[in-house]
Amino acid sequence: MNSLFASLGIESWKPVITALILPPVPFLLLVLVGARLLLPRRGLGWLVILASVVLLWLSATTGAVRVLGQAFLQAPPALSFDRVRELRAEAAAKKPLAIVILGAGSEPFAPEYGVSSLQYPSLERLRYGLWLAGQTGAPIAFSGGTGYAQEGTTSEARVAAKIAADEFGRPIRWVESESRDTRENATLTMALLKPAGINHVVLVTHGYHMQRALRAFTDAAGPGVQVEAAPMGLAKNVETPTLEWLPSASGFRDMRQLLRELAGSAAGA
Repeated sequence: MNSLFASLGIESWKPVITALILPPVPFLLLVLVGARLLLPRRGLGWLVILASVVLLWLSATTGAVRVLGQAFLQAPPALSFDRVRELRAEAAAKKPLAIVILGAGSEPFAPEYGVSSLQYPSLERLRYGLWLAGQTGAPIAFSGGTGYAQEGTTSEARVAAKIAADEFGRPIRWVESESRDTRENATLTMALLKPAGINHVVLVTHGYHMQRALRAFTDAAGPGVQVEAAPMGLAKNVETPTLEWLPSASGFRDMRQLLRELAGSAAGA
């Protein structure tokens, strides 16, 4: 599907198409279909409307996100402290190792800072990647361009590099600033790392995104390069069972993110 968009020259439509296939748009359209069916087929019309309301409700609950996530987007476990120590020894032995952080969106202009900044998911990934680099001594790569929905703005990777240096005191060695999706993250980042002889990539991204990212980087890396998952954002939900099944802003946000990942996997993005 991703190659189809490219061949048709409509890659810039991806954000619009994504917005249209994610909740609440499909369920709102289903309500309209049900309303239209009320006159010729009253029973079927009410059934469609009821199904639409139920799906709208579930699409905004963290309980539904948890169930679907366990079924379709199982994240690998976080790196153990023992594994971090092994990576430290590997870096100390000057083995060709790199920590790769994937971007998750930027803010073209943050008035409080007077410059571009990162959206909070991207900042979370950067923070963990920098912490991991501090624990292991491995060099860092950050991958993120402007994205299809933010063309014409400063690339995310350059914003991240400035934040890493100015606020965390850690430089980013490889800055990949042209990618627009996960597949391009992988292809363009590996093109930077291979000339440096890197044969072990520790990949940092959110747990919900790790399956798709691992597949893309493994394909781009090819034989002889190890791609290791370093997922973050794995904290368990602390809501009570009752609250899990009541609609909330966080439930709606997380459901859209989960379905976006599934759609991205299906499209090969």
